[in-house]
This record gives sequence, structure tokens and C-alpha cells, in this order.
Amino acid sequence: MADVSAQMVVRRMRFPYPESASGHWNPARPEFSHIVNAASLSMPFLEPYLIDTMRKAKERITDPQLLKDVDLYIAQEATHFRQHQQWNKRLADMGYKSVPKHEAQLKEDYDAFAKSRSFTFNIAYAEGFEAMGLTVGHMLVEDREYLMGNADPAVASLVLWHFVEEIEHKTVTFDVFKALDGRYWWRIYGLAYATTHIFFRTWQAYRQLLIEDGRWSSLKNRLTLYGLLARMFRKLLPRLARILKPSYDPRQVEDPPWVKQWWRMHREGTAGMGEIDTTRLSAPAPVPLPIQRAA
Repeated sequence: MADVSAQMVVRRMRFPYPESASGHWNPARPEFSHIVNAASLSMPFLEPYLIDTMRKAKERITDPQLLKDVDLYIAQEATHFRQHQQWNKRLADMGYKSVPKHEAQLKEDYDAFAKSRSFTFNIAYAEGFEAMGLTVGHMLVEDREYLMGNADPAVASLVLWHFVEEIEHKTVTFDVFKALDGRYWWRIYGLAYATTHIFFRTWQAYRQLLIEDGRWSSLKNRLTLYGLLARMFRKLLPRLARILKPSYDPRQVEDPPWVKQWWRMHREGTAGMGEIDTTRLSAPAPVPLPIQRAA
């Protein structure tokens, strides 16, 4: 087994959201802003569930390298959901009344999975989510200029950092599932269930956010949303299809050059990785904003 932990890093990030932060953190693409906001609402419930699932898996794992990888995966996921909690609280404070109701539904979902579903279901769901997350990460990085160009630097950096780390730990739940079960149809069922569940809950949430903004009833805004979703799914579906192969292994998925540059810059201690310059996302490497120093 490859030493995945040699590449994995637990990063303590800071995303300085301005006091004037808006739910439309990309003013040019409010529909995309709310798709991301809706997905963010899942993270403080999904990721603790993934952590709990991997902790249970550790009790059955004997490979010392895989145990080390799982510990680093857990630590990364813990930083993810805490950062999303901060942004989600900002959304609620902005007056989006649907946020608490959606959070309650997500908590109920993941509590039920943990308590009522089999161990095999839970590790298959975890791997299904991570496989889907890998495809989303590649799509976001590839289309970063269109989706996040000129957006709020802190929120865009939160999204990109999260998926840079999803790409970084892409093999961990796959290795856990392979070591503890490995059945092809369970892996595919986990992918189908996790993807359907996450996409459905995300759809429910961004629909409500758009309703609160008065954008759901507008034909023009609805067509903009559908065009955006079509663009995203055109890029996602071929990547999702490769996961269906019995021979699929996330190690076969080449990491994007931009992601490798992000890792290198963080490793070198480059300041401002929580505030990437979104006016220059077409650059082959992330460009942090200049540090504003007091006079």
C-alpha cells in the first residue's frame, strides 16, 4: 500500500470573511453561490458521520500504514466541518430562515445512518461520498475561473482548500472499504446512495435559499440555474462513470497541476492561502492576495 500519509497534511486555515459578507459570495453567479452554500450546510453533519464511521473501521484494521492514513483523514475532516460551521453560522445570521430546518434534517439523516444501518452500508457510503467528492473537486478546479472568478476570496478559498484536501486523501476510504469488505456491488451501491442523498439534500437547500432571495420564481433565474447545472454535470458525469469500472482505483486519477501547486505553496509557507486572488484564477498556480500591513 502506498504511503498516502507522506502527502497528507492537517492544515489550520484562516478564512477572513468580511463583515459585509453576502450569501451571494460570487455576485456574478448567485445561483452557484447558493449551490455551494447548500452543500456547505451538510458538512457539519456529514463529516462527523464519516469520522465516526472511520473510527469504527479502525477497530477492524490491522495494517499500520492504513491506520495512520485513517488518523490523518479524520483530522482533515475535523478541520473541514469546523470551517464550514463558521460559514454556515454567517448564513443563518444573514437571515436565511431555512438554514436551521435544513440542518435539523441533515442531523436526523446521519444519526439514522449511524444507528440503524449496517457497518458495510456506512463504509460503502463513506467511500461513495469520497469517490463523488473527488470528481467534484476535479470539476471545481478545472472550472474555477468560471465558477469562482472575482468572487469573495475567503469563501472561494474555503471551497478550493476543502477540495484540494479531498483530492489529497482520495485513497483512504477506498482502502478501508477494500480491506474490510471490497464487494463491487456494495461499492457501487454506496456511490449511488451517497451521491443521490447528497445531491437531493443540496437541491432542497439551495431551492429554499433561492426562494428566500426571490430568485426561484423568476424564469430567467431558473434558466440560468439549469444552464449552470448542465455545465457542471457535463463535466461530472464522465468522471463519475469511471468509478463504475470494477478495476477503479482512485490512485489512477491524476492530481490536477493547480492542486499540486497549491500543495507546494502551502508547504513553502506561502501566506494568504485562505485568501486567494480570485481575479487571477486562470493562473496555473493559486495566487494569494497581498498581505495588508498596518502603517
